[in-house]
Amino acid sequence: MSVKPAAPSASFSGPFALGTLSAPDQASFPGLVVPEGRVLDLRTALCDPALTTRRLFERWDEVLPRLGALAADEADAHSDAPTDTADAWRPLDGLRVHAPVEPRQVFQSGANYRQHVIDLEVAHRAPDDPRTPEAARAEIAEIMDRRAAEDLPYVFIGLPSAITGPYDDVVLPSWAEQPDWELELAVVVGRPAYRVSVSEALAHVAGYTIANDLTDRATVFRRDMKAIGTDWLRSKNAPGFTPLGPWIVPAASIADPGDLRVTLKLNGETMQDESTKDMLFGIARLVSYASQTSRLLPGDLVLTGSPAGNGMHWGRLLRDGDVMDGSITGLGSQRTRAVAQGAS
Repeated sequence: MSVKPAAPSASFSGPFALGTLSAPDQASFPGLVVPEGRVLDLRTALCDPALTTRRLFERWDEVLPRLGALAADEADAHSDAPTDTADAWRPLDGLRVHAPVEPRQVFQSGANYRQHVIDLEVAHRAPDDPRTPEAARAEIAEIMDRRAAEDLPYVFIGLPSAITGPYDDVVLPSWAEQPDWELELAVVVGRPAYRVSVSEALAHVAGYTIANDLTDRATVFRRDMKAIGTDWLRSKNAPGFTPLGPWIVPAASIADPGDLRVTLKLNGETMQDESTKDMLFGIARLVSYASQTSRLLPGDLVLTGSPAGNGMHWGRLLRDGDVMDGSITGLGSQRTRAVAQGAS
């Protein structure tokens, strides 16, 4: 059985957020969620039976004011003012929370947190490396500072099929020898972006959500073809390796995405607890960089990298039955349980 909160939490910044939810034995629907813990089915409210969260982002500039008005109506309903949608809102309790959007493309940023990269580089030193850990750490830190000033982000492609809900179990494949967690701030695209400048990039961001970009460390590097380098397909894209959500919070509700606390607890013990200030390349640089090659589409995700505190650093990787609690300032929290393949 999945490990879930007693009820989905509507803890987030701002007057509303977006999610994808379902009642038992019913189809999922795009929902407008308010902090009071109530949700409105936007298919009905916007008179579009085929509406999905992704389609909302395809109409983002048009629909955003309407979403704000609907949330304000619900606030008025609680103050006894008459509203058109008062009877259409329902409590979150009893609803299943799915991944909040189904993107067409997932752009993932690697090696984007200064301390995280330093920790990984030290952990992966060759056995015959003559440097002490302290000397290696200092040398890598200097390289990271130079990279942030002079180089480009490192972005690769993830698969939408790896995405799962924020409270779903994560199945650890039998071949995954070193499954690891990587909690990340995820950017949701709200306007097509192609070859946009850094100064233009944030205008294409609709909102933010939480992603846990799980990685099998044993398969990151090809042992049989070292010259080829990394194998992101195998190491990061097993089904369910990207728990996403619970909510997408509009960008206007997040005052400074460059200073949010990213926290992951494993079985109640804090493993990651870092600010997005530690990113080498900020959100605007990441979005702009990805758009120089690819056309970013509404609903697409740009994962911004993971801070220090992964399992390789602690010498403690994921096991059957582990529970991960992830939260980011203003975006709510997710809880997932790791289940070994074949386990019940």
